[in-house]
Amino acid sequence: MKIVSVDIMKLKTEGAGPVRPIICRVNTDQGIYGIGEAGVAIVTGATAAYELLKDYARVILGMNPLHHEVIWEKLYKDTFWAQGNGPIIMAAISAIDTALWDIKGKYYGAPVYELLGGKQRDRLWTYASQLQFGWGREAYDRSGALKKYEDACKAAIDQGYTAVKVNFFEQRKTGPNVNYLDATGHLSAEIMNTAEERIALVRSLLGKDGEVLLENHAMTDGVSSIQFARMAEKYRPMFLEEPATPTNHRVFEKIAANTSIPLATGERTFTRWGFRPLIESGCISIAQPDIGNCGGITECKKICDFAHLYDVGIQTHVCSSPISVAVSLQFEAALPNFVIHEHHCGNTLPGITRLGKYDYQPKDGYFEVPDLPGFGQDLSEYAIATATGETIQ
Repeated sequence: MKIVSVDIMKLKTEGAGPVRPIICRVNTDQGIYGIGEAGVAIVTGATAAYELLKDYARVILGMNPLHHEVIWEKLYKDTFWAQGNGPIIMAAISAIDTALWDIKGKYYGAPVYELLGGKQRDRLWTYASQLQFGWGREAYDRSGALKKYEDACKAAIDQGYTAVKVNFFEQRKTGPNVNYLDATGHLSAEIMNTAEERIALVRSLLGKDGEVLLENHAMTDGVSSIQFARMAEKYRPMFLEEPATPTNHRVFEKIAANTSIPLATGERTFTRWGFRPLIESGCISIAQPDIGNCGGITECKKICDFAHLYDVGIQTHVCSSPISVAVSLQFEAALPNFVIHEHHCGNTLPGITRLGKYDYQPKDGYFEVPDLPGFGQDLSEYAIATATGETIQ
């Protein structure tokens, strides 16, 4: 079997915020194809990943798609820039690698979790993610009213979620959003008081048995994140995500030494080499690689196995199309150190869900893992009909 062409597509989304999924479909001479996604669909980067995929597609033409390790090393070593990592380069490699695993599953007639060693569990505990934008049909509401947070949390609880993740300080009660300058060095009393009011509300709604997850989006730095964490500790958060820019693990060590809240990061960290200092130093408790930009299934498995050596748990970052959701479900099912699955508010919206052939949604806060060959997902007729792109052959 050999790769004969690669389709590269920009999917069309409506009413789904700043999400621009970039998909590659790797086609073989046996009629089997695989779908992969470049995990830089949020805000910026999608166009660059689309263009780079055109270059990388030419590199793999004629190769055996079952040889994913061979292809990964070729893309990493033979394309000059890849060994420096970076989100765009690794997103392109990730999209291709993931498509190869989809082909492998279809070729052997097995779900990907079987190829990864089998399911460690039948259901995946799931949290409702990014409730600062609302939940369900009200998602991507950027108002700062306390009632918006209350309504979103209640909607998630009503659907059976026992854990929610929120950026509690990004949106002011009125006026422009908090920006990185406002969150660096010191958080004002206004920002802190607003955030605490929201955290207290969500904790009260979830009760003592629910889980509150804090999301800082790396807007805070070492100083302001410690200030924020000390305020939030009494509400018993499950973890604090992206408390600072992840490129200096020493900053994470300082934060970890000054709070009892476990730290998490990963969506902007790439390959095992990027994760190594964060894991080895013991400063993070949860690693959050995005399969769509950390190097694909091939590299993400190595990251997670390395994390397992240090008792670091895994929650893959998931924020894009139904393809990335299905990929993560298959992958996480096979991990012994899996902790919880992220279900982004965008993946509850029609503008995103209609891009997939199947609409996988959790029930009572848990995902069932599909048993179809490959990742058990494909693009919908609507997604293909409305996509723009080109074929490399």
